Parts: sequence; C-alpha cells; structure tokens
Amino acid sequence: MRADDPKAVSGQRGIMTKRLQLAVSTYSFHRFGSGPEGDALPALEAMIDRCAELGIDGIEIIGNHLTALGKTAPEEIRALKQYAARRGVAPVSVSAHHNFVQPDPTAREAELDKLVRWIDVAYELGAPFVRAFGGRWGTARSFDAYMAANGEEPPLPGYTLDDAYAWTVEAFRIAAYYAGRKGVTLALENHWGLTATAEGTLRIFNEVASPWLQLVLDTGNFIHTPDQYEEMRKMLPHLVLVHAKTYVGGSIYFGDFAIDYDRVAAMLREAGYAGYLSIEFEGKAMPDEGIAESVRILREAFGRQAGVA
Repeated sequence: MRADDPKAVSGQRGIMTKRLQLAVSTYSFHRFGSGPEGDALPALEAMIDRCAELGIDGIEIIGNHLTALGKTAPEEIRALKQYAARRGVAPVSVSAHHNFVQPDPTAREAELDKLVRWIDVAYELGAPFVRAFGGRWGTARSFDAYMAANGEEPPLPGYTLDDAYAWTVEAFRIAAYYAGRKGVTLALENHWGLTATAEGTLRIFNEVASPWLQLVLDTGNFIHTPDQYEEMRKMLPHLVLVHAKTYVGGSIYFGDFAIDYDRVAAMLREAGYAGYLSIEFEGKAMPDEGIAESVRILREAFGRQAGVA
C-alpha cells in the first residue's frame, strides 16, 4: 500500500484515514416544540428514510420519541431494527432520561430502573450505546436563569454537591454492571447539571471506573464556559460518540452562536477518534433543510482536515 493511499496509515500518530461516519439524532427532526417545525413528531421510519437519502450512516433515537410513538415493546423495537437495516442505517444509541440527583433512595432506585429499561431497548435494537446523563438539582427554575448562572445551580437545602456526585456514581456503577452484561456501553454526556463542565463529567467517569461507562461529547454544551474548546479537549481520550450541534439559520437558543468545526475536526483527528459524528440540529431552519446543510458543513470541515476536501 502506497504512503499516499487514502487508506494508508497516516504519519506519526498512526491514525487511519477513513470516510467520516455521520449519524443524526431524532432530536434534529423534532425539537419538542422549540423549532419552526412545531411539535408534530414524524414517524421513526420517515426519519430513517431521510438518513438513507442523505447518505447518513447511523441514527440516534431519543427515548422519549420511542415512548411518544408507542414503540417500546420488544417486537416493535425488533421491527424498527429490521427496517433500519433494510435502509442501511445503523442504530447508534438510545437516549435515557433519568436523574440520580435525588435525596430519596427510593426515588434514585426508580431513576435507575428507567436507565436499565433503556439499556434493554438498546440491546433489542442493536444499538451499542445508551446516552446517559449526570443529573441536576432542578433548583434553577428556568433555562435562562440556569445559563445566567453559567450552568450552576444551588443544591437542595441540607445537601451538598458531593452528595449529588456520590448518589450518581453509586447508581452508575450498578447500571454499568448491568449494561456490560448486555454488551451495551453507557455514554455519559456533558449535559448541564453535574456534567456542565469537563471536570464534573470526568469526576463521574473516573469514580465509576467501569469499561461500560464512557463519554459522549456534545460540542454545543460548553457554551457557558470560558474556553469551550479546552473543555472539549479534556474529554477526548474517553469518547465513544460525538454530538455535532449545528445551527443552520441561527441557534434556537443562542442567536448567532456557531462552532468552529475545522478546529473540532483537528482536535478529534489528533486524538485518533474514529467513531460516529452525530448531528444534533438546533437551528432555526426547518429540519429538512437544516440537516442536509449540516451534512454538507461537517463533511467539508472534516474533509479539509483529512486532506480530501
């Protein structure tokens, strides 16, 4: 194999040059009423079809979308798995919606049950990952107030931040053991609350210390930090998935905010990341237009970094 062959191992770091693996989250099609598309939830099969039309390799499924569409029974999940396979679109993850920041042990157990149920769904679907969250106190009553406080919120009276991390770590240790028995990896996202910073996200990751708990980087969730790219960099060694937030038409929440994907691509390439880059479209354009434009933006940026643009 020639050194200049696109399939050859590149230079000093031994990173294989390969085609960018794109996925898309079902959130991109339905932003729970926040986008101009309103709150009409498309069929999952229609979302899969659109991925196939755009040459997108995989799809991430929001757990709440499955619930809203009544597709949580094992036979329905298997039928969806078959449909995706016939369209050549791989299930990448299912998102769980849980919060272990609960002083009441019974409430934490109920939240653990939620996560375990989504591990079972991912197993039936053939998705390698369940996207999981660190949780939050819920004492900031609005998103605007939360952002004004740089993603921080006070603990519930009588409790400390250390309490919240201890509850969360304990629950994730149990969940990671169960996930490992199913061959499913929990992917902990930097998603506000305890995981609003790389430090908080890594604290949970390091204290759980399980091979079945890894990280997913959301490129749009460090906007409140002094240096969002430095926060991203801290997470690079442990990534199994990357969320590429895109804002065609301007951000729904942050105006003209944009992410430098040439810079992100360079960071990921340097780290040797070769997994999925999953689009979470959060722009003001309609999803059909915004997702297609997001594909173009990301392919061009990552193509430039790979020297194939």
